Amino acid sequence: MCRPSLVHPAPIRRLRDLTRYRRTLVRERTREKSRLEKVLEDAQIKLDSVITDLLGVSGREMLDAMIAGERNPQVLAQMARGPMRAKLTRLRDALAGHFDDHHALLCATMLRRIDTLSGDIAALDSVIAHHCQPYADVVQRLDEIPGIGTRSAEELIAEIGLDMTVFPTAAHLVSWAKFAPIDRQSAGTRKGGSTGKGNPWLAATLGEVVVGLSRTNTFLGDRYRRLARRRGKKRALVAVGNSVLTILWHLLSEPESRFHDLGADYYQSQINTRRRQRDLIRQLEHLTGQAVVLRATA
Repeated sequence: MCRPSLVHPAPIRRLRDLTRYRRTLVRERTREKSRLEKVLEDAQIKLDSVITDLLGVSGREMLDAMIAGERNPQVLAQMARGPMRAKLTRLRDALAGHFDDHHALLCATMLRRIDTLSGDIAALDSVIAHHCQPYADVVQRLDEIPGIGTRSAEELIAEIGLDMTVFPTAAHLVSWAKFAPIDRQSAGTRKGGSTGKGNPWLAATLGEVVVGLSRTNTFLGDRYRRLARRRGKKRALVAVGNSVLTILWHLLSEPESRFHDLGADYYQSQINTRRRQRDLIRQLEHLTGQAVVLRATA
């Protein structure tokens, strides 16, 4: 299937520039956080094993105190807030390292960088929200899809656009995005085919959407888990990303349409009885190494 020429109108192109730059800053902030964790690891400070968000209220207060010169694990652990206070013993052990002035200098520099990036990202969030005001209804409808939040919806609009007439069918959109893997067969042997290289920015957003979906009790969440068990996580990600793009095409093609989740049990409730029977027989034969013969019960 050929790739259609996709040139977005100027407002969408500007939105795309903004969302891509925001993602670049988010990636840089993530890298800076990783550097911070490595410095703490070098100092034998294991806060990340106790605190989920190292830069949350409790974690940030402890880091600022260590940078300011406080190194006593007992004092630092007492800075825990809320439910974190139930982990005081673990916090004291995690804070009993050899954090010194060298580590303090590095951590202070990294935290300033993280704060600057966070401020820039927040500013871009406001600008992007302003640019998306004409598309508020579309953002809201996309936000109804599990796994897609406001930020993901903004990025999807920026990368795909709103005019679906350039894609005659949903399959054209999936093919353009390179989320349609090619199955190659030769002499009866099936060879896995890659999807090819598509839009990396769109792929990154879809990847995050699918990861979010995998944790939900929805039709797409169940589909991901079912495919991941049978075909592996990478193939499941591509398959569910394919489904998300198909849903997006229909929502953007039909302005009045809304997303409706089929439910996590849809597949099981709709599956053909004979097909289910055949699959179970195959599984049992695979496990036992013996042929399975069905007999009518009394």
